[in-house]
Amino acid sequence: MLIGGAIARRARRATAAAANLRRNLASQAAAANAAPPAGEDVDEALRSALAFDYAKGLPFVSDLDDAWFSGRAAFPRPLPMFRLLDPEVPGALAAGAEERAATAAADEFLCRRMYETMVTLQALDDVFYHAQRQGRMSFYMQAAGEEAATVCSAAGLEPDDEVFGQYREQGCLLWRGFGLQAMADQCIGNVDSLDKGRVMPIHYGSKALRFQTISSPLATQIPHATGAALAVKLAKEDRVVACYFGEGAASEGDAHPALNFAATLRVPALFIVRNNGYAISTPSDEQFAGDGIAPRALALGMDAIRVDGNDALATVAAVRDARARVRATGAPALVELMTYRLSHHSTSDDASKYRGADELKALSVRARHPVDRLRAYMAERGHWDDDDEASARADTRAEVRAALDAAEAKDKPHVDTLFDDVYDELTPELEKQKAALNAWMAAKGE
Repeated sequence: MLIGGAIARRARRATAAAANLRRNLASQAAAANAAPPAGEDVDEALRSALAFDYAKGLPFVSDLDDAWFSGRAAFPRPLPMFRLLDPEVPGALAAGAEERAATAAADEFLCRRMYETMVTLQALDDVFYHAQRQGRMSFYMQAAGEEAATVCSAAGLEPDDEVFGQYREQGCLLWRGFGLQAMADQCIGNVDSLDKGRVMPIHYGSKALRFQTISSPLATQIPHATGAALAVKLAKEDRVVACYFGEGAASEGDAHPALNFAATLRVPALFIVRNNGYAISTPSDEQFAGDGIAPRALALGMDAIRVDGNDALATVAAVRDARARVRATGAPALVELMTYRLSHHSTSDDASKYRGADELKALSVRARHPVDRLRAYMAERGHWDDDDEASARADTRAEVRAALDAAEAKDKPHVDTLFDDVYDELTPELEKQKAALNAWMAAKGE
């Protein structure tokens, strides 16, 4: 009876999931890959009924000094969130935030550069997403809804800082100067790809830009970053090691010991957590019962701050301040960016199976979307207008398409490159394997 009942319940859930999939797939895809609706409002009853809200009703503060907490002192629960831009009124500052605090976080030039980089990221994600759907590349992951969390956090770092990313940090790479052509070459896996076509698409890396190559397994970059930060400390270098990961990765076995080692060894590591609401299909309230990720750092004796990751100004201000704190103390710090993933987890995922269109609609409104929030702030102060917007979006989209077309026209890496880069000189065994492979290919007419 128990087994039969469980099977029946599973069947009912599968039927409901299939119906939900058919009902939501079109609206889910549109919301994930299109620009956010301009000024669309959402009924408060709908918003209050949502299963997830990236802000989670958290209290907020608008002074950085009030937002930082030390692991050696008492801290409130829930931890408040640092914010400068109002999440409900486009262009307005949050209650208690002063104009001078906002302009200190990002002047007109920095705002424009951050915004233009986020527009580039949106165009990149949209074109590459549809290219994957057309079979032009095997895999892709978007950063829709997390543009400020990746771009504006990178704006708070310095070029010499080492970065260990996860797989949604293409905004950080764009900020550092990784070009659209380099991204297209990597995703296509052609002869000009820096990794010689050996790894999955979006697993970028750049030695010149101090961005360690992305690895698919979750959280492996966290202990690597701690070790790199120890090396920086021992070498007495004037830089930090920044490590990005999501709240889902924080549940992996690598995360806790890496953070603990960083805290106890007092290394110059800056951990940047994108709490975007979902670890693939698992919502955050099913991942942990505690108050997010920042309190875990506090429990380990590390300084931590929680930030509205959809607020471009708050994000760059907090990361910049965190970096200065790490350099001044020589000890690690953690920044938790509260944001929301509007996209599917990847092109291998269908997010309509675990969340509804109402949730996306409520959390993509203009006042809450990170890109539109910054645009509204600049427009309110005369730093951006409709002509700027039309030009930026048209030009950027054309550049992305041109890079993709050029990448597809290039040859694939020669098979001999399979044997490169492991040893300075090939071992006798590898020489034999290389010869055998070339002989086999010659026999096949390749």
